[in-house]
Amino acid sequence: MNQLKYLIEKEFKQISRNAIIPKMIVGFPVLVLLFLPWAINFEVKNIKIHIVDNAKSVYSQRLINKIDASSYFILTRVSTDYNQAMADIENEKSDIILEIPASFDRDMVKERQAGVMISANAVNSTQGLLGNDYLMQIINDFSQELRDEIYPAAAVSDVPHIETLTDYRYNKTLDYKVFMLPAFIALMLTLICGILPSLNIVIEKETGTIQQINATPVSKFNFILAKLIPYWIIGIIILTVSFFITWLVYGLFPSGSFVTLYISSIIFLLGITGFGIIISNYSDTLQQSMFLVMFFILIVILLSGLFTPVSAMPPWAQVIAHANPLTYFIEIMRLVYLKGSSLADVVKPLMWMAGFAVFLNSWAIISYRKRG
Repeated sequence: MNQLKYLIEKEFKQISRNAIIPKMIVGFPVLVLLFLPWAINFEVKNIKIHIVDNAKSVYSQRLINKIDASSYFILTRVSTDYNQAMADIENEKSDIILEIPASFDRDMVKERQAGVMISANAVNSTQGLLGNDYLMQIINDFSQELRDEIYPAAAVSDVPHIETLTDYRYNKTLDYKVFMLPAFIALMLTLICGILPSLNIVIEKETGTIQQINATPVSKFNFILAKLIPYWIIGIIILTVSFFITWLVYGLFPSGSFVTLYISSIIFLLGITGFGIIISNYSDTLQQSMFLVMFFILIVILLSGLFTPVSAMPPWAQVIAHANPLTYFIEIMRLVYLKGSSLADVVKPLMWMAGFAVFLNSWAIISYRKRG
C-alpha cells in the first residue's frame, strides 16, 4: 500500500511540474463550453432568399412580408426576373428562390389553390433540405390564413378542421446548445483523460526514467494503477468545473441526479484512461503515441453519436459505434441532463461501459512489459 502511495505521489508531482496540464484542467472546460456550443451548431438559419414576384399583388406582398419576418431567412432581393435569381444562386448571393406566378391572387380566390415554385441550392444538401422545409411551413401557414379569410364559412362548417398543438418534450425551446452541452462535457473527458495518459509512459521511456522503475520490485498492477488514479481525479475535477460553467453561463441544470452523472463519469473514466495507457504501452516514441491516439480518438468521437445519431449511420458504422464506450456515455449524459433519467434507467449503457472499463484496464496491465 505504501508502494502505491509513493507512486501516486510521484505522478502528481510530475503533473504539477508540467507547465500546461494544471492550466488545462480549468482552462480547457472553460474554452470548450464557452465557444464550441456556438461554433458547432447544426441549426440552419440566415438562409438567403431571392423572391421572384410576378404577381405584385396584395397577397404576394403579404407572403413576402411573412417570409421576411422569419428568423430563418434573409430577404436579399425581390424581382420579376428568374434568370437574375438563378445568377444570384450561382454567385452565392442567394441560397433559395421562391417564384410567385402572375395568377397567384386569382387562383387563390377562384380556384382555391395556387402554385409557387421553390428552387433550392443543394450544393449544401442540409441547408437546401431544411431551407425548403422551413419555406414550405411558412407557405402552408400563409395558405391556411388566406383560406380562413376568403372562405370563413367553409372553414368553420364545410371543411373539417384539425388543430395541432405541438409540445416539445425535454427541450421545449428546441435550443441546439441544450442538446450538445452534455455531449461536449463527455467530449472533454475523452480528450483530456484519453490523450494525456497515452503520453505518460512513453515520455518516461524517452527520458529513461522507466528503466529505474523497472529495476524496482513495483508490480505491474501498482504501476498502472498509479498512472491511472491521477487522471481519474483530474477527470472528476474537469467534470465538476463543467457542470458549474454549464449552469452559470447557459442556465442548464441536469433534470436528473448528480449521483447518476458522477457514477457514469467515473465508470467511463476508468475505461478511457485505460485506453490511453494501452496506446502508451505499445508506443516507443512520443510521435508514435500522438499519431495513434489522434487516429483512434477521431474514430471514437465521430462514431459516438456526438453529431450524427447512431441510428442514422450505415450498418457497419453502427457496429463500431456500439463497440465505443463514448457512445454510451453521451447517451447517459443526454438522458440524465434532458430527460431526468435515474440510475435504474441507464443500467444497460452503464453495464456496457463497465465491461469496456474492465477489458481495457486488464489489457493495459497485461500489455505493459516490465524489463529490469
